[in-house]
Amino acid sequence: MRIPYTRLRESLMARYPSGQTPGGVSVEAIAQLQVQSTYTTHLDIAREMATVMRADMAAYDADTSRFTQSLGCWSGFHAQQMVKSVKRMRGTAQGTYVYLSGWMVAGLRNRFGHLPDQSMHEKTAVADLIEEIYVSLRQADEVALNDLFKVLTAAREAGDEAAEQEAIAAIDGFESHVVPIIADIDAGFGNEHATYLLAKELIRAGACCLQIENQVSDAKQCGHQDGKVTVPREDFIEKLRACRLAFEELGVEDGVIVARTDSLGAGLTQKVPVSAAPGDLAADYNKWLKTEPVTDAAPLAEGEMALWHDGALRRPERLPNGLFRFQEGSGRARVIEDCIASLNQGGADLLWIETDTPNVDEIASMVEEIRAAAPGAKLAYNNSPSFNWTLNLRRQVREQWLAEGRIEEGDYPEGGALMKADYDETELGREADARLRAFQTDIAARAGVFHNLITLPTFHLTAKSVDELSRGYFGEDKMLAYVATVQREEIRRGVSAVKHQHEVGSDLGDSFKEMVGGARALKAGGAANTMNQFAAE
Repeated sequence: MRIPYTRLRESLMARYPSGQTPGGVSVEAIAQLQVQSTYTTHLDIAREMATVMRADMAAYDADTSRFTQSLGCWSGFHAQQMVKSVKRMRGTAQGTYVYLSGWMVAGLRNRFGHLPDQSMHEKTAVADLIEEIYVSLRQADEVALNDLFKVLTAAREAGDEAAEQEAIAAIDGFESHVVPIIADIDAGFGNEHATYLLAKELIRAGACCLQIENQVSDAKQCGHQDGKVTVPREDFIEKLRACRLAFEELGVEDGVIVARTDSLGAGLTQKVPVSAAPGDLAADYNKWLKTEPVTDAAPLAEGEMALWHDGALRRPERLPNGLFRFQEGSGRARVIEDCIASLNQGGADLLWIETDTPNVDEIASMVEEIRAAAPGAKLAYNNSPSFNWTLNLRRQVREQWLAEGRIEEGDYPEGGALMKADYDETELGREADARLRAFQTDIAARAGVFHNLITLPTFHLTAKSVDELSRGYFGEDKMLAYVATVQREEIRRGVSAVKHQHEVGSDLGDSFKEMVGGARALKAGGAANTMNQFAAE
């Protein structure tokens, strides 16, 4: 917690009654810098943000309308601008998190190039990005607080005591841009010990929440691609425990673990675990393997293996690469068992069920079964750009209206044609959009979703925005393209980055120069600074 400015100043005046250090540094300058340095270390951030997340989870339990949200960010600047936008709109960033996507680290922060989400990026890149995000968010604090101190100084110089007290209240009541990060640790980048070592680095960088998935580390795939291979539940539980030990060792007692299951779309496993008793974790995992009976007509061949299951010897289907198949259609049941084991035996705090379509009813039905064995289960849900949201929601509306007799089969097309802009302003198109607007609220209320995130929005936004600007700038509009699509909108929306020199700390530099040089300070923010053109905006 930040010490209030007045208390800091009083403490400093007790040390330096003259108002200056022996070297001539003013107490006011020291107090300002101490206030602006909102956190001592990023481990302090992890501890405080874990407490914030726990409080948010309790608030959600009491009122499901108080779910939290995040956008996936692949740079500190993206995260900074997201938080600033939310604060500008709501007056607070409470309930806003940053999601750190392993997909975007692999695709955009990778020394080896733009690569798919298959754990082919450096382990350290994830920790580095967490560090970068918190450096950016803390700098946003410094810039904003420096502006408030300039107001305080102006009030004192004018002898306006009321304005001075108002400025002090604004400084003491300042809400940091620092928010919780949910950090994707993929499948742990190795065994349970490798998971623990990496988890510690992410936590030291500031992560209060780790999200880990039940795929095999060396065969990891994006959650929305084929070829996913899961690990036995006891293996995954050991990785959950590794994350918990990392939190506890570093004193982040409220650290949050999100256990993700990819079983809904994963049809393969690498290992057949050893079962010690009927109904144990291994037996429950193995029962879903695709097998065929061993008979006199189909005996075991050299090198084959068999399981004793339901009173018979059965041969698991094994692929040439040594992987084993699960029974078709068993994904949903495996998801439910995964989630129960992760909560009750792995100590996970939140669940993540990777789905192939955004369907509130489907997710709610799974959560209902999970809660029968693990009351109070809560989810983080991936509102993924891998879904064609428009097409999925329009299809759901069409199917429902057909079942209810509201429309006839030929009123709307069945396939991809339903995506066309022709249907944007139809009754069905408007209903689908209304459901999109309500999707997160519905899934929070009906399916136990505490946190709604979008994994890759800034990837797609950057691609779209650069395409939009490039088309105009290199096309017919030239400078109008930049002014109309970027600068004019920044000014009218109050986006602080329009004053780009100020955004990256030029005023901070001026303030510091004054602190150490007084009248000798060579400042950048004088009359010739072109940022003054935006002063009235």
